[in-house]
Amino acid sequence: MPMTLTSPAFVAGGEIPELFTCEGPDVSPALDWAGVPEGAKSLVLIVDDPDAPDPRAPKMTWVHWVLYNLPPTTQGLAQAVTPRDLPAGTRQGTNDWKRIGYGGPCPPIGRHRYFHKLYALDALLPDLGAATKADVEAAMKGHVLAHAELMGTYQKKKR
Repeated sequence: MPMTLTSPAFVAGGEIPELFTCEGPDVSPALDWAGVPEGAKSLVLIVDDPDAPDPRAPKMTWVHWVLYNLPPTTQGLAQAVTPRDLPAGTRQGTNDWKRIGYGGPCPPIGRHRYFHKLYALDALLPDLGAATKADVEAAMKGHVLAHAELMGTYQKKKR
């Protein structure tokens, strides 16, 4: 069975509700997953936006959330998960706002795509501290057993 990643908050390819963005309370959406392969020792979750700053002329991928060393027995995350509510052993990295934790969609122009990427690894990563996405991706290189993605979109309502 392939690994899957879903959210009760939005459908794949659909609009992410304002609740999870800078125009709302900016809390993380609930996420559910299944099909983590046997032999997985940890999970990594990365949320990013490849359309920054303008989807018609993207210049960078903006990182919204980095989590690593989630236990492989975990089956998801609750909505508005706080650091103390994360599964034991889970580490959070630094997003592109230079903050630890979740930062929701806040596109300056146009409709952006937000990719929620879950990786099952055959290793537990070392403590990378307030790691960036690049740090985590470098550490997980050669250890990915499976991968699942969930993409949602968002465009600001207020100007």
